[in-house]
Amino acid sequence: MQIRLDYFKIISDIMTTLIKTQLKIMPNLVFKLNSVPDDEANEVRQLLDDAEINFYETDSGRWGLGYAAIWTKDKDSLDTAKALIKEYQLKRYNRVTEEHLAMEESGEKISRLSFFLTSPIRFSILILFAGLLGYFTVMPFFY
Repeated sequence: MQIRLDYFKIISDIMTTLIKTQLKIMPNLVFKLNSVPDDEANEVRQLLDDAEINFYETDSGRWGLGYAAIWTKDKDSLDTAKALIKEYQLKRYNRVTEEHLAMEESGEKISRLSFFLTSPIRFSILILFAGLLGYFTVMPFFY
């Protein structure tokens, strides 16, 4: 009976060690790259490199089924990386908002009316396509 209890204790210790080891090397999500512009992704990579944070990147794959993101295995640097990225995103948001307002004030921003005036055929085709899409989506419910 003593041998059986020792056996279960050894197995339990091995499992505990494996779980602790696995938790240390589990990847930690730092930043999602889905729908992120290339310039922003490059700036985030540069930011992490400058902070000397070890990371690796995964892409979404050929058919877009994967998880495009930046990961780290170092749990200690995860909080630092997220804080740096949050600070960067606030700065980027403020910069882009200022650029957008400057474009509106200078008249460089393209409005719907100016888009229509510069390319009326393209605008008309887009409106026609949207109308046809709405028609074919809704009409089956009326028959």
